[in-house]
Amino acid sequence: MTQTSYALDELNFETTIGGRGVEADVDAIPMIDLDNFEQRREEITEQLWHAATQVGFFQLTNHGIALRDIEKAFQVSEEFFSLPNQEKQQFPLKEGLNAGWEFKQQVRPSTDSADQKESYQITLPHMEDLWPSDVLVPEFKSHLLSMEFQAWQLGMKVLSCFADKLGFERDFFTQAHQRDSQNYLSTLRMLHYLPMKDIPTEGEHWRAGAHTDFDCLTMVFQQEDQGGLQAAAGKDAKQNLVWSNVIPKAGVITCNIGDMLMRWSDDELKSTLHRVRMPTESENQGSRYSMAFFCQANRDQVIQGPKQRYQPMTAQEYLKMRINANFA
Repeated sequence: MTQTSYALDELNFETTIGGRGVEADVDAIPMIDLDNFEQRREEITEQLWHAATQVGFFQLTNHGIALRDIEKAFQVSEEFFSLPNQEKQQFPLKEGLNAGWEFKQQVRPSTDSADQKESYQITLPHMEDLWPSDVLVPEFKSHLLSMEFQAWQLGMKVLSCFADKLGFERDFFTQAHQRDSQNYLSTLRMLHYLPMKDIPTEGEHWRAGAHTDFDCLTMVFQQEDQGGLQAAAGKDAKQNLVWSNVIPKAGVITCNIGDMLMRWSDDELKSTLHRVRMPTESENQGSRYSMAFFCQANRDQVIQGPKQRYQPMTAQEYLKMRINANFA
């Protein structure tokens, strides 16, 4: 098989790490409590910075998004994914825009095969004709718009801590992710990983092949007993791949740094490889549902760090290369 070549180094690296690898025995993902955030901002900022520079992954508790809201989002998500495909095809993914429904369209450079999942993306400026009605899925639009806003607020709070450490104005990343702009690119993604009975028996398959994210910050909501997320956590993870399990816990949000923020920080912050493996025989063989919010800078924002390690590139230019490489 001829190996695909990409314009970005981070994509070419992904093509080299499609194997199962070695799994760690311990949980390497830091847990950070955001309780009493304003009074503890300096302490929390240092914890976030350490996690982001040394591991690239961290988990948040007391983050302000109510568990009932998270559970409701999962409920309407499952109702949508349970619809027949012919119903969901009314809301197709818009090419290059991360808006709409797709089924097994995402192909990872690491595996050169389709992820065993379906997803529905919400990117606000591009949602015309993509919302199922309340008759089809009650409260789908209203509740997920509320979740999108809450996730954006939390993301901007976390990014403000990184802005402080990088020497930017505190609201630098909030200005770069303006939610009311037509250039807004941040995305809420609802995910349904297929049950094992629907997976082809031949070949090696992944619910999501190994990859780094191409945003600034990803926030993942998981459900207990629906595991499989793994991170190659550690400062030298790209040289010494050891996969750590990210244990799903109700109400806990798992975060990771994306390539866009790694570039913006001149590589001080670490964008960490991660994947979603298939369950073992002793684990839940059914569907896996998760939800992710991707803080992606508005399309007109120029990405370049204070040390100018990389040539300037707009968010639109960067994301276009990444999206085109990841969707068949």
